[in-house]
Amino acid sequence: MQIRHTSFAILVACSLAVPALLSGCGSIQGNYTRAATSSAKEKMAAMKSAMEWQSAKQQLLGNDTEKALKSVDRSLALNPNVAKSHVLKGRILMEQGDLDGALTWFGTAQAIEPENVEASYYAGVVNERLRQSDAALANYRRAAELEPSNPQYLVAATEILIDQGKLSEAEAELATRQNQFAHNAGVNQTKGHIAALRGQHEIALGFFEEARLAAPDDPAIQSDLIAAQIACEKYADAELAIARLLKNKDYAERRDLQLMRARCLVQVDRAIEARDVLIKLTNSEGGSADVESWIELGKVSFKLKDINRARTAAARLVAIAPDRPEGYQLRAMVLRRLGALDQAHENAVRAAAIAPNGENYVLLGLIERQIGRTAEAKASFAKAIELEPTNTLAVNLLQQTQNGAVATVTETE
Repeated sequence: MQIRHTSFAILVACSLAVPALLSGCGSIQGNYTRAATSSAKEKMAAMKSAMEWQSAKQQLLGNDTEKALKSVDRSLALNPNVAKSHVLKGRILMEQGDLDGALTWFGTAQAIEPENVEASYYAGVVNERLRQSDAALANYRRAAELEPSNPQYLVAATEILIDQGKLSEAEAELATRQNQFAHNAGVNQTKGHIAALRGQHEIALGFFEEARLAAPDDPAIQSDLIAAQIACEKYADAELAIARLLKNKDYAERRDLQLMRARCLVQVDRAIEARDVLIKLTNSEGGSADVESWIELGKVSFKLKDINRARTAAARLVAIAPDRPEGYQLRAMVLRRLGALDQAHENAVRAAAIAPNGENYVLLGLIERQIGRTAEAKASFAKAIELEPTNTLAVNLLQQTQNGAVATVTETE
């Protein structure tokens, strides 16, 4: 009986314990289920946020900033603590012209993730556009510190120093990565900018040539190279480079490049080709008001003894740029060649009054000498020498006039 009683007691105890155990298990299972559900929701939200971010990025690349902004806002609503989403919104606002708003979002990204290199870089871009050069420099340097293998950030910081006129500091900035980026196109291009600003055109040309070797299809580098070639009077090389660049569809309509090519053609004795380029420029849309193209067309036409075209260019210049000397100077030259000396003199006086330089006073003196105003001619040549002591033509003409010699009037005069 005792054994049965004990077994019964055990049985009763077990029967009482089972519901309690089952109740505890149910509580644990419920907590686990809720945690799993919450985790699943978080994962789902993160996935949806990532998808919206990806959509926003593609829309930004497609220049649809309105859709991109809506997509990134949905991404941020689903997961507001992701730095790259704040960076993307900043980039979208930057494209929309809201620079202050963009800067705020880049700042938030930097606060969330201080080592986010894009947040620092794009903040620097906005700072630069807002003319906050010191802040831009700090952000570019921070980006370069975070990603030292990327020369883009180093170049951006250096260009800020160049803009600030701190050429030695800019050079020192580049020197910190001299070995690492010795053959990088952007770095050598920037070195070329420093040399060009110092007037070291041959050195600049070397850096731009090095940059072109690394990036032969970069039009910005080609443009810098052309400018250096012209500064070094390598006109044939420059003309060839310009012709090559004009084959690029994005540069084919660049008026400044076509004008530059015409000037190079003149320098290499291809004046007829230069005139053809300039005629097209002045006849094209916007050409009627293109002062520089009309000046060059007038000069090359006069050089080619195309008097009618030179006269047309002079008249056009006087009409569109009456406060500039070139139109009056060209008209004086044309009228002098045609023998209308009194009218030529009037225009030469006007040119010298607007731009009192050696060239204009030499022209005035030549006309005065031709019409027999010797004293006035001497005064004009003397004035030219006063303004430009190294003007050898003015010196020679003054000596000839003082000695009573009658010099042959040449076309170069």
